[in-house]
Amino acid sequence: MYQDQIIIDGLQYCNWTRDYFITLRESGITAVHVTLAYHEDARQTLTQFGQWNRLFEQNNDLIMPVNGVEDIASAKASGRVGILFGAQNCSPIDDEIDLIEVMRKQGLLIMQLTYNNQSLLATGCYESVDSGVTRFGKQVIKEMNRVGMIIDMSHSAERSTLETIELSERPICISHANPTFAHDALRNKSNEVLTALGESGGLLGFSLYPFHLPNGSQCQLNDFCEMVAKTADLIGVDRLAIGSDLCLNQPQSVLEWMRNGRWSKSMDYGEGSSSNSGWPAALPWFDAQNGMKNIYSGLLEHGFNQEETNQIIGGNWFSFLELSLKK
Repeated sequence: MYQDQIIIDGLQYCNWTRDYFITLRESGITAVHVTLAYHEDARQTLTQFGQWNRLFEQNNDLIMPVNGVEDIASAKASGRVGILFGAQNCSPIDDEIDLIEVMRKQGLLIMQLTYNNQSLLATGCYESVDSGVTRFGKQVIKEMNRVGMIIDMSHSAERSTLETIELSERPICISHANPTFAHDALRNKSNEVLTALGESGGLLGFSLYPFHLPNGSQCQLNDFCEMVAKTADLIGVDRLAIGSDLCLNQPQSVLEWMRNGRWSKSMDYGEGSSSNSGWPAALPWFDAQNGMKNIYSGLLEHGFNQEETNQIIGGNWFSFLELSLKK
């Protein structure tokens, strides 16, 4: 049964309130990967940690921090939602390699080497030229492996992603993206990347963000499950998970911060446009209350067996975290 399983959403950036924590708990989610930073530098990231410490203090009956898989098990046993932290950019370490271990000890478990742009470490998926992993990036990969911080390449370009998979001594994740064969978006991943990810023991979290789905906001649950099934044929069920990229109850200013940060004077619309500059219309079958339950039921109806469905809905994230967070 759904409610008995470990259910993990591999990426969200919602408006974190007590009401939303109640919704998460009622939805049956065991743990969620929370975006702590997009463009925030080290000092600003520490403030984000401080704000979350207050949330843990004020909502101890609903949420708890995750520093290892034992905490996910504890969250399940106690009826709370485990919160694991990640950064969607390398900005929290500034240009200082020693900050990787500092941030890991603070509770940053996952970090992307790039967001959409070129970073000090590698190339983002929106750049026209992908120069691959930089000299600094190679050092960072080695250090992240050493301290047990997971490398995420969700927003990175093709060559940079392939090189990172090759360079990393630990499996990496692509926490929230989809295959380009389903929808050819800039952030989605080619069969070559997916194959390399699967062969290296990595993990793909399927995104529910409409700009990355077949038919956009008109994507049906069956379309989503068909995409999952085709990817399973390509790299195996063991390598598949969910990373919804859900951004509920966030204002337009948050979307603009994601897309523009501090780097651009003109408006960057991401995969939107000047005539479609806001949040895309939500999928009617994927909301905070019932979205993961609907995927669970949809996968079973699509032909996945119980064990495979349990893996995709959370078991694979649990196994991947268990392996990857070891120091």
